Amino acid sequence: MRPKQSEAPSDDLFRSSLEAIIDPAHELIGLAALIDWGQFDDAFGTHYHEAKGRHGLPTRLMAGLHLLKHMKGLSDEETCATWLENPYFQFFCGETHFQHQLRFDRSSMTRWRQRIGAGDLEALLAETIAVAVKTEAVSERQLERITVDTTVQTKAVAHPTDSHLILRAIEWLNRAAKRHGISLRQSFLRLATRARREVARLLHGRGHKQGLRWLKKMRTWLGRLGSGKKVGVKPQGC
Repeated sequence: MRPKQSEAPSDDLFRSSLEAIIDPAHELIGLAALIDWGQFDDAFGTHYHEAKGRHGLPTRLMAGLHLLKHMKGLSDEETCATWLENPYFQFFCGETHFQHQLRFDRSSMTRWRQRIGAGDLEALLAETIAVAVKTEAVSERQLERITVDTTVQTKAVAHPTDSHLILRAIEWLNRAAKRHGISLRQSFLRLATRARREVARLLHGRGHKQGLRWLKKMRTWLGRLGSGKKVGVKPQGC
């Protein structure tokens, strides 16, 4: 079910409110006042069933946790641990009194992201940009062009060692010859596969010179295949 709407804070005679023990000039307090938390209830409310299940965790709590996670560069576990001991984190996420126990589990953040989806989570990014423009932290001119660094992303690219690339080139030349009906008297596939294995074994050890000799042979075989010389290429129609 949808998260319950946040109720008006009630006075607790035995505990001091967070507003009484925190510095109102802290950066997170000012940021919390600038964010329109109500829009997140409208944006994410459609992902909850109206009648079935128990009420979800407060939207401000989950949205605040993810904003803090990315602002501070923390993991889910670190975000939960810091929230438990940091009153400014708790106030930013909508708490009125200091909490000594977690109201949620670390896996709650993962499940919330899966429920909301990557598309609707862009509302968090849009709000942070709006706040940055409102506070003049960035100008609209600076947002006209965005530079994205993707060098740290994991990609399915093999390490480009010379012997590996030469072996792949030999394989591709053999495939091209077969595709065009060209008969090769010698493919060098068996020899190149063995040479690739020997280069990997010898090149970074005591057999460095021997590994370089194997690498030189592979280049020679690749040159023969590429030029069509000394490999017995039979012209079509013969």
